[in-house]
Amino acid sequence: MTGSSFKPKHFLWTVDDGVATITINRPEKKNPLTFDSYAELRDTFRQIGEFKDVSCVVVTGGGNNFCSGGDVNEIIGPLVEMDRAGLREFTTMTGELIIAMLECPRVIVAAIDGVCVGAGAAVAQACDIRFGTERSKVAFLFVKVGLAGCDMGACTLLPRIIGQGRAAELLYTGRVMNGVEAIDWGFYNAICASSEVLAEAQSFAATIASGPTVAHAMTKKMLVKEWDMGLVDAVRAEAEAQALCMETRDFRRAYEAFVNRQTPKFQGD
Repeated sequence: MTGSSFKPKHFLWTVDDGVATITINRPEKKNPLTFDSYAELRDTFRQIGEFKDVSCVVVTGGGNNFCSGGDVNEIIGPLVEMDRAGLREFTTMTGELIIAMLECPRVIVAAIDGVCVGAGAAVAQACDIRFGTERSKVAFLFVKVGLAGCDMGACTLLPRIIGQGRAAELLYTGRVMNGVEAIDWGFYNAICASSEVLAEAQSFAATIASGPTVAHAMTKKMLVKEWDMGLVDAVRAEAEAQALCMETRDFRRAYEAFVNRQTPKFQGD
């Protein structure tokens, strides 16, 4: 299957010039997630590496909002009535979405505007690159509904992005991090006008898509894998990883282009 022929049921999906755009599209409710959309997003990120026509992914939301988290009526309500086994099945599934994003061999770019809270904020933090707007509002709201901040990887991912103290503040209070804070604290890589944030994210993604896909996948893999390594082990692991990349045809293409004073055209092999 190619990305162009993929037809998800619970979000919008387009592929253009190597860039797949996922749009969480329930704008009337600020794009909340449901049990079905969680599961389909998880399965999609697990599958994306098999799509030969997809070299980078953009995640965004419809109607000038990113994602308002789990739908109150369709998720929160049923969770209150579940037994422990059912609750654990749900939290495992949401965690597996984050793992699927981290293990996805394609770079994932978020285009964030408006509301980005709860599970939406967790999805945003699992992206590799984040473009935001000044009007955006990012909040890890779990404490507001009587839950811990340790949800969907927040206690490990967020401190690595913005620092331990800042992450602790957001997770303990559930307060909003506005766009200015988000760029100052390093949560956003860039800040854009609301009318331009998706286009800017897609333009960046197109640049990534035109690069060496195998090498990008290796960089992403090692960025995650090296969290659990000591320095010496990390350096040795990188030596092995880079040697594998040197076996690719893209590496040879880059060399041949350089000696001929040309721009390399990578083909992802």
